Amino acid sequence: MSWSEIDEAALPDEERAPDAVPASANTLFIGDSGELPLDTRRALVQLLAGPSLDGHRHPKLWPILIRDEVPIRRRLAELFLELVIDRDMQVAFTRQADTGELEVPTLLRRAQLTFIDSILLLHLRQRLTQADSRGDRAVVSTDEIMEFLNLYERASNTDRAGFVKRIHASIEKIKKHSILQKIRSSEDRFEISPTLKLLFSAEEIQALTHLYQRMAAGEPPAPVTRTESDDEEADP
Repeated sequence: MSWSEIDEAALPDEERAPDAVPASANTLFIGDSGELPLDTRRALVQLLAGPSLDGHRHPKLWPILIRDEVPIRRRLAELFLELVIDRDMQVAFTRQADTGELEVPTLLRRAQLTFIDSILLLHLRQRLTQADSRGDRAVVSTDEIMEFLNLYERASNTDRAGFVKRIHASIEKIKKHSILQKIRSSEDRFEISPTLKLLFSAEEIQALTHLYQRMAAGEPPAPVTRTESDDEEADP
């Protein structure tokens, strides 16, 4: 009998080849050493891809997340990430875990906010709070956003077209992060995602509120660090 004809399954455990490990019930492809079921992996990937896992936008993944919260938290913790879940709003997302003085690699990138981004986010946050108090959906239109942000155009600004271009760029950035979600059958109306209530710490909200109050009083804004995207938006 040749070696190729030996049935390793019939051998005692101590005589099996080191790599003769029984396949996991959750093996999905050749070389797969994962242990999570397919649907749990999909939920985990959505959390990592971001910006969030939303029960309304991901109705099939939300119950999977709740069912397998413990193993998903375990996998994220191995990447120095924390899982944040709001069951009432059916929203979940990941953020860097607070590791104190322990230096760890950073997986998630923080979005750079321009001055217009900051003002827009605070406005949307306030609209969301107002809608919640009335039990309504928080809905805004492009025209409404434009009208609001026009209040913060400096009187000395001579580049009106450039200012409008930066407003549209800010709206697109917020849409990209799924904070503004397009309403079906409408080209310029959006629902504000409840995720916005979870994305900013109390300190960040306080800083944005202070900035908003200064601008409302007619004071000049504090200097804003220009990002690469700002420079691109300012180009004629």
